[in-house]
Amino acid sequence: MVKAKRNREYGKGKNKRNSSNLTTGRDYTYDKAYQSSPQQIANRVARNKARREALKKGRVRLGDKKDIDHIKPLSKGGSSHSSNTRVTTRKFNRSRK
Repeated sequence: MVKAKRNREYGKGKNKRNSSNLTTGRDYTYDKAYQSSPQQIANRVARNKARREALKKGRVRLGDKKDIDHIKPLSKGGSSHSSNTRVTTRKFNRSRK
């Protein structure tokens, strides 16, 4: 009961700007533009390709909590070749910068 009162009290959903999330107030305009850039589309295709190849080889399964980690990141000129990928946990892969 207190939680619901707190959400109303702090104005959850007050932001009415276009292209924003009404619950958090975050503006996603920049994210949409960034993710639709040609370079980011190419990176997404490469990540999906690496995941599909790992599925075919049996290194990962659908629904498991594993990520395909690129040893040399795509952003630094790495490839999605199997020699540049390894299977890691989501926590480990997403904590690295």
